[in-house]
Amino acid sequence: MSHLIGQKAPDFTAQAVMENDELTELTLSDYLKGSYGLIFFYPLDFTFVCPSEIIAFSNRMDKFAELNTKVVGVSVDSQYSHYAWRNTPPNKGGLGPIKFPLVADLTKQIAKDYGVLIEDAGVALRGSFLIDKEGNIRHYVINDLPLGRNVDESIRMVEALQFHEEHGEVCPAGWQKGQEGMKDTAEGVASYLASHAEEL
Repeated sequence: MSHLIGQKAPDFTAQAVMENDELTELTLSDYLKGSYGLIFFYPLDFTFVCPSEIIAFSNRMDKFAELNTKVVGVSVDSQYSHYAWRNTPPNKGGLGPIKFPLVADLTKQIAKDYGVLIEDAGVALRGSFLIDKEGNIRHYVINDLPLGRNVDESIRMVEALQFHEEHGEVCPAGWQKGQEGMKDTAEGVASYLASHAEEL
């Protein structure tokens, strides 16, 4: 899987239900053009951990928009299942009107291309992939099915990537927006650790 880092994100065209409830075809490269991207996979609609994650992403879409980052969810369900789930209120186990597209990976090829398909079960693991403005994968994390992901960590990684791109510095352990980075030299790490080692 490490071969995906720094490589072009596998492109795809598939049916999706959009943030305005429209059912249409979505091509990832077109949708992300000029933006960063966060594409995440989840196993199935109308399940248990998944709605908590999807709603958590939707609740933070203002922050993702501020970071010029588009979010796309993907599962092996149809666009009609996605539509029905979006139009079921959260207190009935649905999503409500979430603020990003859900893609239908009916052939399971997208999950295969990203290396997250569980062949035996025919569903995707909880994979999240950060894509830069050039269309390259810069970070990913994959959770097993019972383990819900941390959406704030996804935001932190976008901020870390943008900090590195803007300042040319690297982000030490636990870096948060507004904190100091370090120069990627022996002197840079020594200088950083001289004042920060105790807080790591």
